[in-house]
Amino acid sequence: MPITMPPQPNKDDLVATWSFLQAGVEGIMRSLREGVDMVTYMAIYTAVHNFCTSQKAVQTPPGGGIIGASAHRGAHLLGEDLYQNLKSYLKQHLAEIHEKSKAHVDEALLTFYIKEWDRYTTAAKYTNHLFRYLNRHWVKREIDEGKKNVYDVYTLHLVEWRVELFDKVNENVMAAVLKMVEKQRNGETIEQAQIKSIVDSFVSLGLDETDSTKSTLDVYRYHFERPFLEATKQYYAKESKQFVAENSVVEYMKKADTRLEEEKGRVALYLHQDIMTPLMKTCLHVLVTEHSTLLRDEFQALLDADRKDDLARMYRLLARIIDGLEPLKTKFEAHVRKSGLANVEKVATDGDSLEPKVYVDALLEVHTQYAQLVEEAFNGESEFVRSLDNACKEFVNRNKACKTGSSKSPEILAKYTDTLLKKSAKSAEEADLEASLTQIMTVFKYIEDKDVFQKFYSRLLAKRLVHTSSASEDAETSMISKLKEACGYEYTNKLQRMFQDIQTSKDLNSQYKDHEAALLGDDLKNAVDSTYNILGTSFWPLAAPTTHFAPPDTINQTVKRFKDYYDAKHSGRKLTWLWQLSKGEVRANYVKMGKTPYTFMVSTYQMGILMLFNENDTVSYDQMKEATKLSDEFLNPSIAIFVKAKVLTPIPENAQPESGTSYNLNLGFKHKKVKINLNIAVKSEQKQEAEDTHKTIEDDRKLLMQSAIVRIMKSRKKMKHVLLVQETLTQLTSRFNPKPSDIKKSIDQLIEKEYLERLEDEDLGYLA
Repeated sequence: MPITMPPQPNKDDLVATWSFLQAGVEGIMRSLREGVDMVTYMAIYTAVHNFCTSQKAVQTPPGGGIIGASAHRGAHLLGEDLYQNLKSYLKQHLAEIHEKSKAHVDEALLTFYIKEWDRYTTAAKYTNHLFRYLNRHWVKREIDEGKKNVYDVYTLHLVEWRVELFDKVNENVMAAVLKMVEKQRNGETIEQAQIKSIVDSFVSLGLDETDSTKSTLDVYRYHFERPFLEATKQYYAKESKQFVAENSVVEYMKKADTRLEEEKGRVALYLHQDIMTPLMKTCLHVLVTEHSTLLRDEFQALLDADRKDDLARMYRLLARIIDGLEPLKTKFEAHVRKSGLANVEKVATDGDSLEPKVYVDALLEVHTQYAQLVEEAFNGESEFVRSLDNACKEFVNRNKACKTGSSKSPEILAKYTDTLLKKSAKSAEEADLEASLTQIMTVFKYIEDKDVFQKFYSRLLAKRLVHTSSASEDAETSMISKLKEACGYEYTNKLQRMFQDIQTSKDLNSQYKDHEAALLGDDLKNAVDSTYNILGTSFWPLAAPTTHFAPPDTINQTVKRFKDYYDAKHSGRKLTWLWQLSKGEVRANYVKMGKTPYTFMVSTYQMGILMLFNENDTVSYDQMKEATKLSDEFLNPSIAIFVKAKVLTPIPENAQPESGTSYNLNLGFKHKKVKINLNIAVKSEQKQEAEDTHKTIEDDRKLLMQSAIVRIMKSRKKMKHVLLVQETLTQLTSRFNPKPSDIKKSIDQLIEKEYLERLEDEDLGYLA
């Protein structure tokens, strides 16, 4: 049934007009679902207009006419009457609702509250529309004049709801909400839409007292959020305490993780977004912070067992509280360092027999394992990356293989790089080789004495280039690019110049071949087929031979021809022949495999020994020494290789290479290969070479320290002694870690050389 209204009153009868309006408001408030026809709607709207503009409020002065001010005041009074009448009606209506609410509790109360709220607020919108004239004129003017407690009609409905009903029932309503939420937390199914409706109503009641057109969340935060957070805290405090007592830490972390996700989901489903931050903060405090010590105590056990998923869960939980991860970073660093040291100890052996590949693989195994753990379990967290780097730096530079110094790792790493880049039967594919070089750079990053690596790498590179034993030119270039990227242009400058020298030598050899062909004519076929590398002294880490050597006549003639050609082409340059790096092939025409003579690949020193057997089948040790002019430390190992390979046989049998021993050419020599490599490095030579390299490193470091000090002082002119030491340390750390005592010695040496001078108050001055 549509709303039934009394007859429309005379527009000047204010009492009857209000009665008419009250019936209309009552009908809308109680029977809106039954509909309002347009005639009734317009009648109510007209009645509001008539009430506010009734002539009864206008006073006519003696003599006739309308006084404007009095007319204004009359309309003002009538608007206020209508406003107050409506307000009184709402108070009465809400009192009835309050009384009815007393009959309901828990979910029934929520159902009643929501139903009444929906009905009331819907009616309020219609009433607000009908009272637009009052809003536009009287209400607006009152608000503009700064009057308090005056609102548009819709807001008046909300204010009265809050005062007359909400303030009296909100605690019971909230208690019912919290019971429902607790049921859901306990696994029961609830009507979530009810709670969402309650939340929305609480939010709607937040009115800004200073500006009725604005709203706030004050009511919602005080009456909903505050008790909700307190109940959440109590619920999880009780549950977590009980769960921890009955289950493992790992199970508790799973539970806490699940609960946090549930609460986040709860916000999305039916809570206000404003509660997200305080709710998460409350849950984290109760579920994580209160149990953080227990969680951290389990960290080491999880690391030992490599439980990635559980470590990831622990990280996610502790990362969300203040300083939650701090103790874990320290434990993680110590664990990685311990693992690295243990892994090296498994492969480290006494003496110098440690296989470079085995050693580097041991380092990489630990780094790879924990780098993956940091990425997967700790989300690549920068602080854990730093802890990993610190630990790797420790066990790479100071482990059982390194013994007392930190220079062993760079030496071994350089040797391993050499085995990768050198031609061999096991040479890797290009893609695999590139991956291995990338892994080498991973270890290189942690090397403290990068100058040691550079020195060994450059010497080994020099040998690969001189002996043309590189597996791949692209791989060589790639490695130098990687080193350049890591340490800068200066670090790889000499390495790049070495490649340039080899290329220049190739061009020179091509030109010399043409010259030699023209010079010898038909005799060219009898000449030694030779190639030459011209290496710049400043760029190649190679020293002149430490022994005298008299090459065979054939070699002498060949070398002289090239020298004459080179001297004519480049006047003023001096060639120093590096016989210890020279090599060649000798055909053994006296012994064959089938019809093919054996070919021996030998060093030039070995060539000098073998050529003596062209004259006699037996040569004494003294004759070898006299003819080659080699010192014992080079002659003896060369002979030993021939004896071991059974190319020569000593007389007497098993005699040592010394005066009184003679050697026969083994005319019955046999081997499974036609081409036999006899140019084998002797371990004692390799050891001596390593020692010599370390000595040059120490000398280079002294020069580096002095040049850094001069560079700093040249720019500063004057500096405190302590600050100069610190600045020098900072500048040189990328190459090696100098000792402060060594820097002080370098400063003293520069003072003696008059580059620096001592001033007052421990100041040092630069002398131009």
